[in-house]
Parts: sequence; C-alpha cells; structure tokens
Amino acid sequence: MSRGLALLILFAAAVLEAGGDAIVRSGIHAGQLAQRVLLFVLGGCVLFAYGWVVNAPPWDFGKLLGIYVVFFFVVAQLISFFAFGQKPSLTLLLGGSLIVAGGLVIGLAKS
Repeated sequence: MSRGLALLILFAAAVLEAGGDAIVRSGIHAGQLAQRVLLFVLGGCVLFAYGWVVNAPPWDFGKLLGIYVVFFFVVAQLISFFAFGQKPSLTLLLGGSLIVAGGLVIGLAKS
C-alpha cells in the first residue's frame, strides 16, 4: 500500500470516528426521543464504519496509529469548532502541537 493511500485511509477513519462521536453527542442533547434514536443509530453506523476502515488494511497498525492520532486530533478540533462553536484554548493548541510534532516524528522515521 502506498504511503499516500495509507494517509488517505487514516484521514477518512479520523473523519468517521470524530464525526460519529459528534453525531452521538448530538443525540445525547437532542430534545425529541425519535431524533435521539435516529442520531444514536446513525452515530453507531458511522463508528462501525470507522472501525472497519481503520482495521481492514494490512498495515503496521502500531506505527500508523501514531499518525492517525494526529488526524483524529485535528479533525476533532475542526468539528468541535464548526459544529459545536467551541474555540480551542491556548493550552489545547499547545498540547495539540505536541501531538502533531509526535506524529511527524513517527511518520518521517525511516524504520
């Protein structure tokens, strides 16, 4: 599998996981029972898709998980900002920069 395809799959998995979490969160705060149930079912389906996407490819999961965490963090922050209107704090941005730096170390390693 090419590096580009692996990164694309990891990015898609991060979107599915963070998106599924956001859908479940919306379901928890939904007012009507039918809306809650619909969001829980949809969120469950999206999270199942995440599990399949991230585990189906035959890759070194331990190494790629470090890179995945970077994608998940960035996507989660974007969803938090755009879907829930939550601005990241300075400490969150500082910690996030450490996550991204760690992902770069893992991703650029020759081993």
